[in-house]
Amino acid sequence: CRRYGIRAVASTDPDYPPLLREIPDYPHVLYIKGAAEALANRCLAMVGTREATPYGQTVCNRLVEGLAQRIDDLTVVSGLAFGIDAAAHRAALAHGARTVAVLPNYLPDVVPAQHSDLARDILDRGGALVSELHSATRLNGTAYLARNRLIAGLSAGCLVVESPASGGSLVTAHHADGYFRPVMAVPGRTTDRASSGTNHLIRSHKAQLVLTAQDILDELGWEGRAEAAPADAQPRLTHDERRLLDCFRHGDPLSEEALQRLAGFDPGTLATLLVGLELAGCVRQLPGNRYIKS
Repeated sequence: CRRYGIRAVASTDPDYPPLLREIPDYPHVLYIKGAAEALANRCLAMVGTREATPYGQTVCNRLVEGLAQRIDDLTVVSGLAFGIDAAAHRAALAHGARTVAVLPNYLPDVVPAQHSDLARDILDRGGALVSELHSATRLNGTAYLARNRLIAGLSAGCLVVESPASGGSLVTAHHADGYFRPVMAVPGRTTDRASSGTNHLIRSHKAQLVLTAQDILDELGWEGRAEAAPADAQPRLTHDERRLLDCFRHGDPLSEEALQRLAGFDPGTLATLLVGLELAGCVRQLPGNRYIKS
C-alpha cells in the first residue's frame, strides 16, 4: 500500500471518517489514497445515472457552484462512474471544493480506466480515492452495491441528481435512508426516462425536492454565507443564455420548437440553456413544454 501512497485506516484510527463509523456495517479498515482530511469536511453524496442528460449535468454543476460559494469545507462524494458521478467530481474541482471518489475495486487501480485523469485531478486538488478492498478481486455487481453503501455512509446526506426507475444511485439513496441520512432528489420532466427515478422518490416522499443549493443547506442543517447578489441585481448569465432569454422579450409563451427556430440552438443545447435560465429564475415552464419569462 505505502508504495502507491495508500493508507490503511482502521476504524479505531483518528483519521477514520467519523460519519462512516456511525453506520452499522462500516468496514473495519478503509483504504485511502490522497487527503483523508477531505472526509472530515461537510460531505455530500451526489449520485445519478451513467447516461446523464445535459439537464442533469447543468443542474449538478449549478448546485455544486452554489454550495461552494456558501461553505468553504464542502466535499462532494461520488463513485467516479460515467455520467452524474463524473459531473459531480468535475463540478467540485471547477468550483474549488474537494471531492472524494469511492471505488468498487482495489486501489491503486482506477475503475473506469477512462477516468484515470479525473482521479489524478481529484488527488492533485486535495481530494481522495477510497476503497474497502484490501486485495484485487473480480469486479461484479456485489462490489458496486457495497461501494454504494460506502458513498452513503461517508456523507451527511445523499442527493440523487438524475436517475431512471432503477439503478445504483437509487441503491445509494436506499442505504442513506437506512442510515437515517437525508435523501434529496432533483425533479425532472415527466417525459424524461432519466428523471423517472428521481420523480418517483419525490412523489413517494422518499426524498426531499431540491431546486437550489439553499434547499440542500436547509435539509442538512448546514449554515453558510448569505448568497451574494450581483450589484445590478441581475443573475449572471452566459452569452448563450442571454441570447435565448432575448427571445422572450415580447412576453409571450414560447414552445421549444419556436425557441429552436428563433435562437438556432440544437435540441440538446437548448435544453441545457433552458435549465440554466430556470435555475436563475429568468423563465418558468408551462404545460405543453412551453416557457415564459418570469
